[in-house]
Amino acid sequence: MELVHIGFGGIMMMNRVIAMAAPNSAPTKRTVQEAKSRGQLVDMTNGRRTKVVIFVDSGHVILAALAPETIAGRLQTTRTSSGMKLEQSDEKDES
Repeated sequence: MELVHIGFGGIMMMNRVIAMAAPNSAPTKRTVQEAKSRGQLVDMTNGRRTKVVIFVDSGHVILAALAPETIAGRLQTTRTSSGMKLEQSDEKDES
């Protein structure tokens, strides 16, 4: 389970993400409106401009004010730091 901070106190499980899309295309805008009408829209922007629309496996649509590159970078940092922790614990086990 990989948790990533997506801004303004929001944390998301990245293993549930299907896709991240730019919010300005017509199909994405339509999907956001459909999710809102179904009650499956989660707005994590805290009133800021939406920079990414995240689709998760439960059918929910999440709006975030961080750029997709920022979220991906945070995920990469999380993976790298947890990989270092695993390597360090393996070294301790061998000694």
